[in-house]
Amino acid sequence: MNLKEFFSKNKKVAIAFSGGVDSVFLLQQALKNKAEVRAYYVKSDFQPEFEFKEAKYFAHELGADLKILEVDVLKDVRIEKNDKDRCYFCKQKIFGTIIEAAKIDGFDVLLDGTNASDEYEDRPGMRAKEEMKVLSPLRECNLTKSEIRELSKKEGLASWRKPSYSCLATRIKTGMNITKEDLAVIEKAEAFLMNLGFKNFRVRKIDDVAKIEVTGKDFEKIISFRKEIVDEFKKFYREVTLNLEVRDEE
Repeated sequence: MNLKEFFSKNKKVAIAFSGGVDSVFLLQQALKNKAEVRAYYVKSDFQPEFEFKEAKYFAHELGADLKILEVDVLKDVRIEKNDKDRCYFCKQKIFGTIIEAAKIDGFDVLLDGTNASDEYEDRPGMRAKEEMKVLSPLRECNLTKSEIRELSKKEGLASWRKPSYSCLATRIKTGMNITKEDLAVIEKAEAFLMNLGFKNFRVRKIDDVAKIEVTGKDFEKIISFRKEIVDEFKKFYREVTLNLEVRDEE
């Protein structure tokens, strides 16, 4: 199956939209293939403000219909306590919120941007997606992340080179309760590194210690900003560390 065939069979769809490479490409393809489509962005404390702004920008550039749904995910204690099934309960909440809104709007089919490179094993969020019957056309069409980037580039989408970005909750050690305050600090810390020019990185929280992860090509650069980073991060953390195991390049 290809995407043209998929949208010939699914002519009215809602899309769970994050503003990332995959969901932007999926939305563009739905529009290109003349589907009636509405994108839904779930805004919560787990997404930084820049992600929200970029999602609105990309939807606007495509001329797409975007609906914003605000959700307080931390009201659910199963998410707040941050055990190994946090992602499952969070995806349930997100997809459930979109499905409810989409049905009111007249959309019975929900799509997401899961692709052929995404691993299914031991991924609680994937289990929630399947249980709620969310379709993943990029995966069904066997499109990998690298292929989606290349196709996005050919389509002229500015999102083609956007680094992958997981929600802020993934920065907090499993088993540690998630608080709005911790998420806000992580967002500030990552925004500081972004303003220094870093793109593919994470700032993880282990108790009151910040653990910075960067790619191999950025390792010397992060060291060159050591003093600035320590001075800023010590406003929020007791210690600031750098992971010697570098992140994969994209």
